[in-house]
Amino acid sequence: MNILLVDDDYFVIKALETRMDWSYLQINQIYTAQNITQAKEIIMKHPIQILVSDIDMPQGTGLELLAWVRDQGHDIQSIILTNYADFNYAQKAIELQSFEYFLKPIEFDKLMLIIQKAIAQVKKNELNEQAKQKGYLWKNNQLKVIEHFWRKLILNSQSFPMKRDDLIHSIAELQLPYCLEDNFHALLFNLYPHYNSMGITDKGIFDFAFENVFHEIFHSSTLSMELVMEHKEYSWIAIFRCLEPQQQPDLEQLCHTFIAKSIPYLKADASCSMGLPESLEKIPQTVRQLMRMNEEIAQTRNQIIFIDHYQLQAKKEYSPPDLAQLEEKLYLNKLEQFILEIQKYLRSCVNGMYLEKSILSLFRLDITQLVYSFLKSKEILTHKLYSGKSYERLFSLSLQSIENMEEYITYLVRTAMEYIEFTKQSTSVVEEIKQYIHEHIGEELTRNSLAEVIYLNPDYLARLFKKEIGISLGTYITKTRISAAKQLLDTSTLSIYSVANKVGYPNYSYFSKLFKQDVGVSPNEYKKG
Repeated sequence: MNILLVDDDYFVIKALETRMDWSYLQINQIYTAQNITQAKEIIMKHPIQILVSDIDMPQGTGLELLAWVRDQGHDIQSIILTNYADFNYAQKAIELQSFEYFLKPIEFDKLMLIIQKAIAQVKKNELNEQAKQKGYLWKNNQLKVIEHFWRKLILNSQSFPMKRDDLIHSIAELQLPYCLEDNFHALLFNLYPHYNSMGITDKGIFDFAFENVFHEIFHSSTLSMELVMEHKEYSWIAIFRCLEPQQQPDLEQLCHTFIAKSIPYLKADASCSMGLPESLEKIPQTVRQLMRMNEEIAQTRNQIIFIDHYQLQAKKEYSPPDLAQLEEKLYLNKLEQFILEIQKYLRSCVNGMYLEKSILSLFRLDITQLVYSFLKSKEILTHKLYSGKSYERLFSLSLQSIENMEEYITYLVRTAMEYIEFTKQSTSVVEEIKQYIHEHIGEELTRNSLAEVIYLNPDYLARLFKKEIGISLGTYITKTRISAAKQLLDTSTLSIYSVANKVGYPNYSYFSKLFKQDVGVSPNEYKKG
């Protein structure tokens, strides 16, 4: 397979040539060009399957090159590179059927996957062409028929289970290579992308990478992969048929291998829920059990969960940690010890057991209330401190796994401790309030609204401000507003009514009264003077 790299920047071309693992991608020949004239000559002389081209070049754009490729009828998968996130460029690239539109600077691991995906599309197109020529296109359709059968069997089983006679009829009608006595294995995989994973930044590429790794690992002479389906985000159901009933494949070992490979290749942790081998007729029930188990228990990352072990496990009652000891560590500012105790408690809960989400939810409630009570004693408004997107995301994910819960608790406590340290520096708190007043002088400024800005109890803020500045918060606001009004009267041609509005006094009479009390003359007299 051949690839053509087009960019007027010599160093970009060299970086692509040297830093990409072309042998791994099975690219036989790499052609390079620095403008579209050279690129056209190469395309006319050599078979090119994949084109990677910059848009902005001095002798013609990459989009012009792509338009020429389409006009000439070349079947080339084209990946467009650009420095600009311009919608018009992207729209034009889509119109010209570019395979991918990729922003610089180049992330080589991501570009590797995009090119891999393009190669897969080239091979698929070639197979389709061969199938058309030989009249075997139905073989490709058969794969879609099998996938449709399984989706219908599994998804319909949630509300309308397929009856035995219907199952027999479907197998015969669709000419599927199954019989009711065949053994099948159902597995459910959960992925937990790391912060630097494409699972966070580009879900489509991540899914493609997942399927590549999955198919590579679960390739066995004793197994036939019938279905891999993402039933909800980052959660996949896989169905395998046992080709040799007398020889059970070591699926557990394959799952361990997949979990180990997920960390370096997908930059994600993984967990696997494994059902027992069942006949075709009972597989929908096994899938339902796996889904229910997945909803009921908190996962432990990089582990395998066996459905038969979970079903035999006796229901566990919630036994809270030593909350008094944890509270003491908070008040003594022993943050690391607090987090260590939380981790020890959670690990003890899952030692040889599966921890149900209902129990984990009670634990989360206890710890959250403990931290909130601690912050309240420090005069801090917790509902404001924990109102950002980071907190909401961690809270929503906290019941998914033990690690997610540890991450949530760590964020909860670290944020509390860091903010308490900030409030201890009364000068910093007061300076932030003063700056806010100056920047929002024309808005409504009350003790309550200012307290919410700094996440403190209004009465506590008022006492802290007066202790630091020597005057009350209300008096400081008035003096700041009158000072701003004097400056506007001195330096602008605004009317007195406009000045009053700009400094937060829509009532002119009240503004005039406060101005005279502070300055000694009315605003009108001050302006004339």
